[in-house]
Amino acid sequence: MSIGLKRGTVALEEHKIEWEISAQNMIKTIKDILGDDAIDVQHIGSTAIKNICAKPIIDIAVGVKDFNDVFKHNTQLKENGIIYRREDHQGQHLYVCTDEENDVQTHYIHVVAFESNDWNNYINMRDYLNFNKKKVLEYSKLKMQSADKYPNDRIAYTNSKNEIIEEILVSANGWRNTLK
Repeated sequence: MSIGLKRGTVALEEHKIEWEISAQNMIKTIKDILGDDAIDVQHIGSTAIKNICAKPIIDIAVGVKDFNDVFKHNTQLKENGIIYRREDHQGQHLYVCTDEENDVQTHYIHVVAFESNDWNNYINMRDYLNFNKKKVLEYSKLKMQSADKYPNDRIAYTNSKNEIIEEILVSANGWRNTLK
């Protein structure tokens, strides 16, 4: 498999360089469309972490001052295959890239307030796990166990990771503060 996963399913792969290339291409597309309306655009999630297994879906965080700055570009985003889905969590809007014909999702674009807790959590978790080999192996092991247990239930898979993610976020935020 390269990039993409059938909606609702879970399958993990070892890190692939093509994920980084796809993320950089998507970041360029987003920046070209949004211009100064995006303060920052970053590759996040497990596909941005070396030495971890991941679902082959690329996660991108877009930091903005005002969500309306992005919404005014929805037509152009859609023309480029970036479709608005919904407010995924309070204060976070989700766009997806999907191969509709095959029901395969390839990219999730999370639009959040720049330097908000959501933004900082995405960046801190990515950077901390790329730095901490012991924690990345622990997290990867849990991800593999959960994927084996919930191959056709992405919600259960995601929920099974909540506890360790909360633990990692606390450690990641503390780690980031030591770098300041």
